[in-house]
Amino acid sequence: MTMRQLGLSIYPNHSNEAEDKAYLLLGEKYGFTRIFMSMLEANDVKATEEKFRRIIEFGNQHGFKTTLDVSPRIFDQLGISYTDLAFFKRIGVAAVRLDQGFNGITEADLSYNPEQLIIELNMSNDTGYLDNILSYQANVPFLYGCHNFYPQVGTGLEDEFFERCTKRFKSRGIHTAAFVSSQVGTQGPWNVNDGLPTRESDRYLPITTQAKSMFMSGLIDDVIIGNAYASEAELKALAALDRYKLSFNVQTVAGINPVERQILLQENHYRRGDSNALVARSTESRVKYRPDANRPHDNTHDFERGDILIGNDDFGVYKNELQVVLKPHHDLRKNKVGSIDDAELPLLKYLYPWTKFTFTAAD
Repeated sequence: MTMRQLGLSIYPNHSNEAEDKAYLLLGEKYGFTRIFMSMLEANDVKATEEKFRRIIEFGNQHGFKTTLDVSPRIFDQLGISYTDLAFFKRIGVAAVRLDQGFNGITEADLSYNPEQLIIELNMSNDTGYLDNILSYQANVPFLYGCHNFYPQVGTGLEDEFFERCTKRFKSRGIHTAAFVSSQVGTQGPWNVNDGLPTRESDRYLPITTQAKSMFMSGLIDDVIIGNAYASEAELKALAALDRYKLSFNVQTVAGINPVERQILLQENHYRRGDSNALVARSTESRVKYRPDANRPHDNTHDFERGDILIGNDDFGVYKNELQVVLKPHHDLRKNKVGSIDDAELPLLKYLYPWTKFTFTAAD
């Protein structure tokens, strides 16, 4: 399986070099390994070449690999052909992202470039674009995919469209990436910046929730923050995520007891394979904690989607079984011990049979 990475974006045509370097050092501290940079907005590419080269070289020295976003206009301005990527190698990039597609055979030919640069394709289309390129016997290990980001509110991809586009690439073994949006970053490539996510549904969510959804979909290998500069708190929170296991942020109830807290926060959970529509059941705890008493509490109201329940003393053999509510219901034999944060309720769709999951308490 491809190792999942975190990435940052910087915009040398709009930023201060010292601030960019400080941001990259912060990213290095928290384990970020990708840089996304755009040349699309450059009016004079040759005049900005040195600026790009310096910051890319700095990133290379600190463990990053840089992808540079380009278009046919950039090739024209540089006076280079698609058969010669020496310019990009010279300024130190690891990958060239083609914001606009060509004719299929051009992309296939580019994937054999002697500089061995990754050719990154625009994933935000639901067409036969990739199939066309592959039909020309492209060098698949050197083809990556990366979605667009969308600075204007309301214009990000719909979730279902995003999934269809991404599956075209993932099903063919192509390495994938997409963008999430910082809630404090104000810098992007254009003079409109309402955030820079790939999916519209992510625009105003906590950055960790955006990234969890990307990773847990199983469709995205690399998550890149689209806008600069994300806060240190956001970088630290992303670094702390488990990129391979589903986790939920929860608020615990005041009446939670020590046994329930132990079950909720210290045990590794998985949803039983014989799933049902009412609750996601994690049943190992009822065996491990069978001798432990658990008096009823917080059990007289209706349970809502995202509530977390643990069987109490009145639940017989199901005492101390943990359940995540999928459909509202009422049952005096279950104690409510917490609830998943509202922003993370959409993550429940990734709680498949046998899925491993954990909880993190905010309190």
